[in-house]
Parts: sequence; structure tokens; C-alpha cells
Amino acid sequence: MEIPLTKHIKQGAFPLTAREYEKTGGYKAIQKALKEMSPADLITLVKASNLLGRGGAGFPTGVKWSLVPTGKDAPKQRYLICNADEMEPGTFKDKYLIEGNPHQLIAGMIIAAYAIQADKAYIFLRWAYKKSEVILRKAIAEAYEAGYLGKNILGTGYELDIYLHTSAGRYMCGEETALINSLEGKRAIPRNKPPYPATSGLFGKPTVVNNVETLCYIPHIVENGAAWFKSLSVTGEGGTKLYGVSGKVKNPGLWELPLGTNMREIIEQYAGGMMDGHKFRGALPGGASTDFLVEEHMDAKLDFSSVAALGSRLGTGTMIILDDKTCPVAFIHNLERFFALESCGWCTPCREGLPWVEKLLQSIEEGRGKPENLNILKFHTSYLGPGNTFCAHAPGAMEPLQSGLKYFHDDFMRHINEKHCPWRS
Repeated sequence: MEIPLTKHIKQGAFPLTAREYEKTGGYKAIQKALKEMSPADLITLVKASNLLGRGGAGFPTGVKWSLVPTGKDAPKQRYLICNADEMEPGTFKDKYLIEGNPHQLIAGMIIAAYAIQADKAYIFLRWAYKKSEVILRKAIAEAYEAGYLGKNILGTGYELDIYLHTSAGRYMCGEETALINSLEGKRAIPRNKPPYPATSGLFGKPTVVNNVETLCYIPHIVENGAAWFKSLSVTGEGGTKLYGVSGKVKNPGLWELPLGTNMREIIEQYAGGMMDGHKFRGALPGGASTDFLVEEHMDAKLDFSSVAALGSRLGTGTMIILDDKTCPVAFIHNLERFFALESCGWCTPCREGLPWVEKLLQSIEEGRGKPENLNILKFHTSYLGPGNTFCAHAPGAMEPLQSGLKYFHDDFMRHINEKHCPWRS
């Protein structure tokens, strides 16, 4: 099977220049999209491909594009934003795409911008991705020189400028409306919805925010068609997925596989299984803000709907493995400390609740916990859950905690009853 995202990437090599990428057929999709297809044709194609957003939420990409107002009364200025902030703990897929083949991303952005008739696009890049920044700046300059950016692209009359913006460095910047605020020079806090960015986003104009991985699929869908893309997955959800594994496995890394590949195959075949002397206890399937999956879920298909049916989320598709030599309470405490520090402080439940959760977990980990603390923690998983906070930050933070209390209850009780962490004795 030909894998679309990586077919032009040479392992360990410096990315292809625009002209080198061109020679591999890399920019053919731009010719087809701009010269043979209308914006409406592109939106219909992407809808038919069933491309779901790869940033974590899994929202249908074509549907998101179709929400941008059209017609004579629609605002003329529109924006496309590529979310390359990638601050989700345990997630590193977008970095590899950018540094391996930046022109693939640029090609995807050109087509997406044309589909929504935007003439300005931004790449919102994580501040720590210094190598990615250098590579992107070089690639953007090459794309201008080759005539794929700027005015009258390929003689079609369409024009597009792409700007690179480095993030202020907060986890909250990954939330699309907080990202937009940050891009405008404001504090990175989420906006109230509605209105949604597709109708009122950057500077109050229609805006589409897509993830790096999502945009990288676009040229291949245009070149090969919706049916081809759908056929790459092993479930009804289209395409491939970049799956990552970190933790005590023999071969941690990142692989592009058919969407719906099961967890056992990824961990045992591609990640090489657990390190000698370590046993699998659980995994966060899509970064830190997802619920644990455990041994009984090992044969589950990792696509958006299958993982949701198990009470978790596919998220970014990058697993963090918990092994039997790692304290689950300390593991969860470390995550909640991160989420508490990264709260933007905009709403009270998140601002006050996450630090309280972190302090309770610290007391349990240090042997000062009480049985009633578990009830307080369980209450917070509901109090900070969906619908009770301004955005998804706190509900995401509660996912590893609520599933951890479910699957590792005995470990929490051992800390409380033995008045110390059993893994440190």
C-alpha cells in the first residue's frame, strides 16, 4: 500500500527543496486544484473523502470548510490558519511532518486556502520548534520563488500569502479560539462560541483552523480521489493516521498506518512490545488529555468512533504507555500538575479546581492522603467536566484522572492505607 504522507520523505535527510519536491510530483495537486476545480468542487471532494481533523477533535474537514460564508454578501477577507502548536504532552507527529517534508504542508495549505477563498494564511508554530521554524521559513521562501505563493499563482489569478508565526508558548494556544486571540496579539484565552471561527475568527473575519497532519493529506486526496483515500483505512473513517508510542517499550516512535489499526499491533509489532522486565498496565491513546485504555482494550481499533465507544478519545493518536514499574498515582499527578500550570485562568472551575486536584494527588502520593480524598477527586471529574467550564482544557485534564480512579483504584488505596508510595519503598 502506498502511504501518502511519507512517500516524498527520505529518512534522516534534509527536506526536499521546492524544485526537488516538484520532480517527485509533489506539487501536481496544486495544478489540478487551481486549474481544474472550483472551490465548491474541492469542498465536496474533501467531504466525500471523510477526512476527519487530526488535531484531536476529529471534526470532518470538508464540513468545517463548508461553514465559511459564501456569496456576494459574505466578507471578502478570509483566513486559513495551520495549527502547528502541538503542545499536547506525548505528541510529536506534526514536528516530523514539518521537518520531513514542509512543502507537503505548504501544498495542502494552498489548496485549503483556495477552497475557502482565503488570500492570507498563517502557520502558528510551537515556540520550541526551532528547527521546524528554520525549515519552514526556507520552504516558504522557495514556494514564493517557484511561483506557488504570491500573486497570480500559476497564472490562475489566485493569490495567497503565507506567514509564519511562532507561538507565545502556552498549552492553551492549541485551542483554536485562544490561538486566534494570541495571533491577534491578545491574551491566549478561549472565546465564547458562537460565533464560530468559520464565520467570525481572526480579526472578526471568516477563518478556518486546521492541524498540520490534516492539511498534509489534502494534496493526496486531490491527486488520487476520495475513494482512494477512504480505502486506506480499515474502518469507515478515511485515510491513514500517524500513530506514536512513548514509554517503556522497546522501540518508541512514530508510524503511519491505516486508520483503525488496533492497539496491540501498534504496541507489539511496531513499538516492539514492552521492555524486558516491564508489563503493560494502560495507555493514554491520544496524548495526555485522553482516558486510559487497559489490557482488555488491547485489540480495539484505534479510530475516532471505536475509541469513543470505549469511553476515551483517539485524540492525536500518540500513545503514552503506563507500565507496572511506574506508579500510576505519580503518573497522573504529573499530568495534573501540567494541566494546573497551563490553565489560562479565565474560568473559575478550571482556575481553582485544577490546582486543588493537583494538591490532593500530591498528598496521596506522599502518603498523607485519606479515603475521602478519592470522593473529592471523583467529584472534581464531574465538576470540571464537559459543560461546566469555558473550554475543553479542564474536561481534558479530567480524562486521565477519571479513568485512573476507575482502573487503578487499588493503587490509590495502597498509598492511603500504607501511608507512602509503594513504588518508592
